[in-house]
Amino acid sequence: MVKNSVNKKPDKTIKKRHRFFLNPYSDCAFTKCPKCDTKTKLRKFPLVIHIEPKQLFLLNKQCKYCPSCDLIIAKKQEIEPLMAATFVQTNPQIVGNNYVVMGTVDKKDWKEGDKNLLSTSEMIGRIYVFKDVWNFEVIPAGWYPNEEK
Repeated sequence: MVKNSVNKKPDKTIKKRHRFFLNPYSDCAFTKCPKCDTKTKLRKFPLVIHIEPKQLFLLNKQCKYCPSCDLIIAKKQEIEPLMAATFVQTNPQIVGNNYVVMGTVDKKDWKEGDKNLLSTSEMIGRIYVFKDVWNFEVIPAGWYPNEEK
């Protein structure tokens, strides 16, 4: 008897953890959470970055973190030079390509990946994708006229 595998769902579920904001502002440090206004903490997170085409990059990066919102804030101006410095000798054609910070991995998985003990497919299976990616617009301080409704 032949089973129909068209209606089968994949066995693996995508693991999700944390919310993420890639801070594009060079003059904004986000010492307070932009969502809940509590003080942010400094924490190291092993970030997984996908660079076009088909390149995974693991970066253990110190980021701002809001425990209340479970929000990681990473500065774009700090990530890009680290990626460029890493690939300028080994793979210079991907320097400047589009990238996306897709999630995190556990510290032990980052250490194994850093020592090249894990294949790319094994690393992909261990990624915690971000629950949500947020964007915030910074409004400069100052006096603004009242909006009439």
